[in-house]
Order: sequence, then C-alpha cells, then structure tokens
Amino acid sequence: MTHETTRTTAPPPVRFWPALDLTAVDFDPVLAELMREGPVNRVQLPNGEGWAWLVTRYDDVRAVTNDPRFSRAAVMGRQVTRLAPHFIPVPGAVGFADPPDHTRLRRAVAAAFTARGVQRIRERSQEMLDELVDGLLRDGPPADLTERVLAPFPISVICELMGVPAADRQRMHTWTQLILSSSNGAEVSERAKDEMVAYFTDLVRSGRDGESEDVVGLLGAAVGRGEVSEEEAVGLAVLVQIGGEAVTNNTGQLIYLLLTRPQLWERLRTDPGVRSQAIDELIRYIPHRSAVGLSRIAMEDVDVRGVRISAGDPVYVSYLAANRDPDVFPEPDRIDFDRSPNPHVSFGHGPHYCVGGILAKMEAELMVSTLVDRLPGLRLAVPPQEVPWRKGALIRGPEALPVTW
Repeated sequence: MTHETTRTTAPPPVRFWPALDLTAVDFDPVLAELMREGPVNRVQLPNGEGWAWLVTRYDDVRAVTNDPRFSRAAVMGRQVTRLAPHFIPVPGAVGFADPPDHTRLRRAVAAAFTARGVQRIRERSQEMLDELVDGLLRDGPPADLTERVLAPFPISVICELMGVPAADRQRMHTWTQLILSSSNGAEVSERAKDEMVAYFTDLVRSGRDGESEDVVGLLGAAVGRGEVSEEEAVGLAVLVQIGGEAVTNNTGQLIYLLLTRPQLWERLRTDPGVRSQAIDELIRYIPHRSAVGLSRIAMEDVDVRGVRISAGDPVYVSYLAANRDPDVFPEPDRIDFDRSPNPHVSFGHGPHYCVGGILAKMEAELMVSTLVDRLPGLRLAVPPQEVPWRKGALIRGPEALPVTW
C-alpha cells in the first residue's frame, strides 16, 4: 500500500453479499467468487447502509489491519453495511478502539491471556473436560456431543477465566447465543447485550479489591487505579466473554470435519506429536465465521493493489480469504497436518489480534486430544448431511452433533 492517490484500475462493481446459512465446512460461494474477481472488491451486506471495500489477499489483509490509517474507532456511530441487524459493540469496547487507547485497554487484561496466564488454568480446564467426558462415557451412546461437551466446556473455561460464578454460566451462555445470532431480530440481541452489560457492571464493581487473578478482578483493579473507566472495563469484559464462547461453534466445525474424514482422526490418534500443528491447520481451514467481522474506516486516501480507497470509506478484511491465499498456503483447499510454516490469520492480525487466541487454541487441543484418546472409536450417529447447523449464526457451528462410539 502507498500514499499515492492515482487510481490505476476502475472501481469494481458493488456485489450484494447475502446472509447465507451455510452448513458443514463449505466455503462461502460468494466469497470464493469475490476472490476470483480480484484482490479488492466492493460489497453490500444485508444490514446497515451503503457499501464497503473488501480486501482478501493475505499480504493486503495484514497490511490493512496493521495500518493506523484504517480506524476502528471511526466506525462508532456510523451505519456501515454489515451482516447482523444489531450492532454488537458497546461504548468503550476494545474492539472499536485505536491505539493508544486500544493498547491501554488490552494492557488491563494482558496478564490473563499470556502463555503463563493460560497455563494457570490449563490443569483446571483439563479437569472440567474430563468430568464432562466421564459423564458421556457413563451414560453411553448415542449422545449429542455439542450438548455434552462442545458447549459446556468452553463456557466453563471462559467463565473460570473471567471470574463468572458457576451458578451464572447458563445465563451467560444464553445471552451470548442471542448476541451471536441474527435470527432472533435486533431487539432480542440488543436486550441480551444490555443484560450482559448490566451483569458485568455489577461484577466489575465487586472486583475492585485487586485480589483476584481473573479477568474481572484485573479489570476491577484497573478501574480502581484509574487506568480504565468502568464503561471501558465492562465493554472489554463483554467482548472477551462473547469471543471465548465462540470456541463452541468453531470446535464444533473442527470435530465435525474430523469425524467426516476418518483418515485425519486416525492420524491424530496414532501420531500425538502432530496434534498441535494439526490444530493450527484445522483452525486455518475451517470457515470460522460467516461473511466478515468488524469494519474499519479509511482516515485518508490509501492505495491497495492500485485501487484507491478514499478517506471516509468503510473497509472490511477477510481472514477466511487470506487463509486460502495460494501465494502463502500452497494447495490452500487441502488439509495438510504437515504444513509448515502455517502463518494463518484466524485470530486476526495487528493491534486487534484476538486477545484470547492462545486460550482458544489450548481449548481445541485439549478437546481433540481428550476425545481421540478416550473415545478413539467416536463417529457420527447420523449421516453427515443430517447434522443440524445453527441458523442465522455469525459464528458457524453445528446446533447438535449426534455421535456414537
């Protein structure tokens, strides 16, 4: 990207990108078509106003997401074209802050999401997972793996990390599912968000003694020291909680993929040393969300691949497309557990790299290893085409995963 403002190519047409209820791990056909048409496109999504630029090439995605000329903060208050009918961010949300404010907010919870911080809860996470699998084995097949493991495990882990009491975890799960779905309408999603905000406001206020290592305790202490405002702390807590539970849908895709490709499952069973690398490849490959996520606003004219993006234009990047860039990932549509290097961008890039990326990978590794080792004969209890998938979900995943063993 350069500061030059001479357009070398005509602007691409505006393509409508509908909200598709895709199933399994099928790649979005609209996104695939856009990728074929060129590296920079214009799209209109089902909600919001106008159109936005879409950047799909790996190098360009990394450049835009790390370029201060593209602002997240400038999106607040604008009706940028978007997938969901509701506007998830709350005032003070770290996802819509720019450095240096963004850096200050991330610092408040950084200790919980370092490798050391995640390792602190790894043993407890394994214990919670083993308890769930114990129950699964005790009750016997068939079973819904989503209900028994894939949903309760990430909920327990993120709530443990956040400091949400066990008695409130189901309520937190219900709010998150409503926020992450567009099928219930904007009013229902907004009400769920408001209720979660009120809950975390009370929890942050109660954590200002600074004695707890959980996220709410860290945020409460930061508010007490005047490093972040209460509104900012609550916004960050909501974002982390929602992001943490997205693991349910992503690992649902991942396990479904393994159960429908038994040769991959067998490789993981017989070659434990490849598991960590394999998880990275699976995370690269699965379509971990629907359409695109959060937009940015160009603060000045910027050229991307010879296309001028003018100051004030909204811009999306597609991490899904970047993960299939053949210039970076040879044979990108093939799952290769031996792929190395594997610099996927499933957790984002730049200042807004997912704060919980290390945690999410840990959870996926624990779930895959535990299921492969303890239920080596795990398989789908229904034909793959009969697995039900969530409707209107921003994060794609199976509504149920019927299994037997």
